[in-house]
Amino acid sequence: MAGTALTWDGESMPPAVPVNSTAAALLGLLHGGPMTGGQLVSAAGEQFGLFFSVTRSQVYRELPVLTDAGLLRLGKQGARASQQYVLTAAGKRAFKAWLAEGGEAEPVRSPLVLRVLHAGSLTVKQRTELVRDAKQAYTERLAQARAAAKDTEDPYEKPVAEFAVAHTRAMIKLIDSVPTD
Repeated sequence: MAGTALTWDGESMPPAVPVNSTAAALLGLLHGGPMTGGQLVSAAGEQFGLFFSVTRSQVYRELPVLTDAGLLRLGKQGARASQQYVLTAAGKRAFKAWLAEGGEAEPVRSPLVLRVLHAGSLTVKQRTELVRDAKQAYTERLAQARAAAKDTEDPYEKPVAEFAVAHTRAMIKLIDSVPTD
């Protein structure tokens, strides 16, 4: 059976196309139905913006790649040339394959952590501003994360929302530990 893969329900299917995390995020969002690029950007921010960022440019760069790979197909054309994208069966397989392969430890990619690492190169005023601005941003994010954790009972969303709270608290603790003088 070279060139085929078994799905979770035991059916013989062509192998899934490998996808990156950004592509997988879009495929996951499209399980809810067709969306335009702008709708995907908004949905990404709402559903997982606290722990996984997807920029507008990433979305619009990935959509044609996923379409060319057969993981998406074009849907209805909307107002102002907006284009809906629809998840295909191959896209569903690729998303499930991506989900099943996870579990590895991933590096933290945080520009703020990198800035803190090199904060000794800043003037006292610059360091003070960095700490003040970061504290304000993360305090606001903590309120959002707490609200999200409180508002969900879904057994998969709940631990992710609680992670967002814990991560945000850890970032605030890091910010509070930066000497400003």
